[in-house]
Amino acid sequence: MQKRDLGTSDLRISVLGFGAWAIGGGGWMGSMGPQNEADSIPAIHAALDHGMNWIDTAALYGLGHSEEVIARALQGRSPRPYVFTKCERVWDSEGNIGASLKADSIRRECEASLRRLRVDVIDLYQIHWPEPDEDIEEGWTEMARLQQQGKVRYIGVSNFSVSQMKRAQAIAPITSLQPPYSLVTRQVEAETLPYAAKENVGVIIYSPMSAGLLTGEMTKERVANFAGEDWRRNLPNFHEPKLSRNLRLVEHLRAIGKRHGRSPGQVAIAWTLANPAVTGAIVGFRNPQQVEGLVRTADFRLSPEELQEIGTVLKQEAAA
Repeated sequence: MQKRDLGTSDLRISVLGFGAWAIGGGGWMGSMGPQNEADSIPAIHAALDHGMNWIDTAALYGLGHSEEVIARALQGRSPRPYVFTKCERVWDSEGNIGASLKADSIRRECEASLRRLRVDVIDLYQIHWPEPDEDIEEGWTEMARLQQQGKVRYIGVSNFSVSQMKRAQAIAPITSLQPPYSLVTRQVEAETLPYAAKENVGVIIYSPMSAGLLTGEMTKERVANFAGEDWRRNLPNFHEPKLSRNLRLVEHLRAIGKRHGRSPGQVAIAWTLANPAVTGAIVGFRNPQQVEGLVRTADFRLSPEELQEIGTVLKQEAAA
């Protein structure tokens, strides 16, 4: 699988990485619904067998459960993939989720993730959300301290704006940024991605298929039947009038994909990877079959004409 350098680090990552949100399972606010536990570890193994060399998770996913599943999956694996995780989202004994960038909280979170992952060092440790905003400097100072102490190899940010990245960079370098980016989530194109490219900050995007919306498998009926805890119920892209517009876009992706024997989801991911600022894309998998269906995206390239064709469709839909 093709690999790219992640910013100024010595991490050379595959263009696709395993997203471990869904395997955190259900039962917590922010989940992607119930997960068949028997599928989780085989899905990770399938991704690694196909050349993915990094896994992205967070302490929040399953309230620690995703990290525990990853630890079990990697026992005895050689070579081991890079493991990226995140801090800042915290929860209490009743599962109520909050945000903290206080130094002592980040240190506790790091120690807890190290235990759950059963590792001595985290390859990339990321601030999940820049909240509370007023504590960014305190949080990033502690992240840099963890790096200096060898608890983590590299430090990155997720969901940060350019101004927030600049505040962090005044304290210590940022290895990577993790923003949402897809055909229907393009806000970072205007300022954030150009800034990351200029500063040589690696970019690992999440939700390149917009939380499953662009896979080609989503329907209005399926959206209407989302589980009550499914966070996608609250996303504007899954509500009218955007939902109908987005599903029309999927049919255009399906037509392009048919020329190459590819799915709409593969076309959607390939479109994000065509952006020169993007290092890699996080793709969430629930089972080995999903891995098999999308792993070939890594060697799929859209032609300049196809990229222009998609651009025309986006402009037409925006004007509709």
